[in-house]
Amino acid sequence: MNNKLTAEYEPQFELDTHGNRIGFPVPIEPVPVVPRGELRGTYTLLEPLDADAHSADLFEAFVDADQLWTYLPHGPFAAESDYRAWVELKQGENDPYFYAILDQQTGKAIGVASYLRIDPGARTIEVGWITYSPLLQRSRIATEAMFLLMRNAFDLGYRRYEWKCNVLNDSSMRAAGRLGMTYEGTFRQATVVKGRNRDTAWFAIVDSQWPAMEQAFQRWLEPENFDDQGKQLVSLATLRQ
Repeated sequence: MNNKLTAEYEPQFELDTHGNRIGFPVPIEPVPVVPRGELRGTYTLLEPLDADAHSADLFEAFVDADQLWTYLPHGPFAAESDYRAWVELKQGENDPYFYAILDQQTGKAIGVASYLRIDPGARTIEVGWITYSPLLQRSRIATEAMFLLMRNAFDLGYRRYEWKCNVLNDSSMRAAGRLGMTYEGTFRQATVVKGRNRDTAWFAIVDSQWPAMEQAFQRWLEPENFDDQGKQLVSLATLRQ
């Protein structure tokens, strides 16, 4: 992937009484924290992660896909009880706030994602811990799950929506670009995961970009954009253009 900004960025500013450039004003009042509850789309249902409701489905969806855990700080899990114990530790947390991703047609949980680094004062929020089972990968449900999380964040008043990943994680880097995220740089030697160095790539969408992106997502998700085999007729990138 070409690690350059997808568009040149010129910071907006004003001049203070000394002639110094200063950032534009932002309302002092913080936006709400993310309320607990489901997010429903056409194909997708996001529910707050719950061991009783979701751990069995998720373990079944993840069981033969150990490659999912390569870039995550947790997993793989040898038994359903191990995965359930992890879910029990995470459910109910506010940051990160985990969702199970359900296929509305089957009612099965087939993936996980979360909000994290939630800062209502600065109005910034991140999406992460994304774990897509093979049933979810490259599907309308997967894209709609990301759309629902983005839309919810911007509807709440957040002004910056972040995506970070290991720079060696090619699939996550490609996904960020496909979803319209702007690459902002790589933090070298940012952290250590499972005893190995992680250089972290930063991507983001800001609120001024969202209205046009929202329209593109909505048009892409329309049933008429898919053939009888579920293959897209027009790509998300084309609709953004």
